[in-house]
Amino acid sequence: MKRIAVLLVAVIFVIIASPVSAEEKEMVNDEIFYNILVDRFNNGEQSRQAQIDLDDPRAYHGGDLQGIIDKLSHFEELGYTTLILSPIMDNAPDGYHGYWVENFRKVNPQYGTIEDLKKLVEKAHNRDIKVVLEFVTNYVSNTHPMLDNPNKSDWVNKTNPEASQQWLDQTKRLNQTNPEVQTFLEETADFWIEEANIDGYLFHAADKANKDFLQQLSTHINKQDPSFFQLASILEPANYDGWLSDIETLDAVEDHTLQPSMVETLADPGAPVEAIYDTWTENGKKQGLNYLDSKQTERFTTKLLKNGRNPLTTWKLALTYLYTAPGAPMIWQGSEIPMGGESLSDNHRFVQWNSADDDLKKFADRIAALRSEFPALQHGDYELAGSDGSMSVFKRSFEGETVFIAINNDTHSRSIIVDDISNDKQLKGLLGDNLVRENDNGKFRIGLARETAEVYVIQNDTGLNWLLIVPIAGIFIIFIAGIFYINRKNKKQEADA
Repeated sequence: MKRIAVLLVAVIFVIIASPVSAEEKEMVNDEIFYNILVDRFNNGEQSRQAQIDLDDPRAYHGGDLQGIIDKLSHFEELGYTTLILSPIMDNAPDGYHGYWVENFRKVNPQYGTIEDLKKLVEKAHNRDIKVVLEFVTNYVSNTHPMLDNPNKSDWVNKTNPEASQQWLDQTKRLNQTNPEVQTFLEETADFWIEEANIDGYLFHAADKANKDFLQQLSTHINKQDPSFFQLASILEPANYDGWLSDIETLDAVEDHTLQPSMVETLADPGAPVEAIYDTWTENGKKQGLNYLDSKQTERFTTKLLKNGRNPLTTWKLALTYLYTAPGAPMIWQGSEIPMGGESLSDNHRFVQWNSADDDLKKFADRIAALRSEFPALQHGDYELAGSDGSMSVFKRSFEGETVFIAINNDTHSRSIIVDDISNDKQLKGLLGDNLVRENDNGKFRIGLARETAEVYVIQNDTGLNWLLIVPIAGIFIIFIAGIFYINRKNKKQEADA
């Protein structure tokens, strides 16, 4: 009996200590993430004016948690499944970005209260939307009370190598090798999970954390809930490849290596879409958080406008690629409008809700629905099925389901022949209702007009739809006969006259 008890304990320990399984990691690909800079998103509570200065791009502008609650229907309409909030912890004055933390366990009063956060999470969950908090584990504000506490003199390192990085000039780096600091951060992670029932963390600047501690913290969270999202941002793109591979409990990392290729290709009319695929394969076919712009980049809309492209047309191409490629799509607030912005202050303007394009919103909703409807677009194998000029067709397959994604970034029409389709099948377009049947040579040729995209599924070739054609033909015949009759009647009346 004693041996059995020991064995059971051992088994339980192995289960608890196990890293995230491949299936659990794949869960992140089910999501469409929407990235929010809380202070610059939407002002829902007008009474908090103390730190607001709309003329100063470095000051608070009034966005808050209530403002996010007010837009939950917007997220639902466009198919966003998970919100990522910029750090909401209490910050030093003018810390609108959230990286100057003064109190790790208090909501920034400028954004609201813990009750507002609970309300947001509850109402989001009612719409099947998850909420992830960006968690600053590496730094504290220069004004944090612990810096004046002699009993915590070893909690903070003497130097901060990242002081030259954006928003980190007024911070000190935490000593994550100190057991007391480790415990404090673990308990802080537990605090927000227990208090607000959130669904995940995005670890800020994970590549600058102590790797052993980050693994420890991530494992600690994973033991409590393996389905809890653990995402990461990194400061240096070069660290994306390999630095975090040992931390198996992380679900996904922002892919800084793919983003430049997507932007340069899709913002340029006539650039081969195949170039993005080549970048993906060269970087080891990783599946991370894919994005076109963020709070630290020039907006994609501004980039494409510089090249003389139409924002509506180009965003449709971009969203088609983003929502159908391996990994999980992440949309920066305002991109669905679509907003422009070159400088940081221009990028961080309030979302211009009154400027939204209804056509783009409808397209975003449609492509999000397709991603959710077809598991192959979330988890399927990914391969290049063919290219012609600046048009490419990609193939995704998963558990017997195959989807083709065609994107023509060229300045004129293109067509591509795809193989491995039975002659009793046809390709049904889901965005533009296109239909591709086998031609006289037994081939399936996908053709697209310039600057358009389509997603195809394989279905049985039903031939001509006679149930639809016969009534239409009948109406047409009756119409012609009616014209013929009236014409003859008119001629007879003229002759009688």
